[in-house]
Amino acid sequence: MEWPSMSRSLGRAMSVTPANLSSMTDNDITEQLNRQARGTLIERMGIVVLEASADRVVGTMPAAGNTQPAGLLHGGASVVLAETLGSFAAQVHAGPDRPVVGIEVSATHHRGARGGLVTGTATAIHRGRTTASYEIVVADDAGRRVCTARLTCLVLTPSE
Repeated sequence: MEWPSMSRSLGRAMSVTPANLSSMTDNDITEQLNRQARGTLIERMGIVVLEASADRVVGTMPAAGNTQPAGLLHGGASVVLAETLGSFAAQVHAGPDRPVVGIEVSATHHRGARGGLVTGTATAIHRGRTTASYEIVVADDAGRRVCTARLTCLVLTPSE
């Protein structure tokens, strides 16, 4: 995913500047992130962002259509959800003029999900000047943990 273009679009579409980013509501940011997902893997997987801030992003994804042959949610789909939510949080943290790129992701799969929606919650572990790390917990409709992931993003300067 090309986060630099998202970063520029986030700033342009909402007239975001570093000075007013903090005055944007979480709802404004959430709506913009969902608009940016149109036509991407995020949309094809059915991921919808429900809540977004630099500290926490929450989103859902259907298990149906994102399964492996045995009918369980594909582990790679859980990782796509995790990386999407963590990257969105890192982008909000970085601001509109500083693109972010994922540099490391890892995941542990705890149980299978066969249907319904899974919900991912990305929570900030570290929000620094050059890196941001998030723990992402993916849970099934019953609230049972399906996957735990960790993502680290590099925060770039505009010229990189």
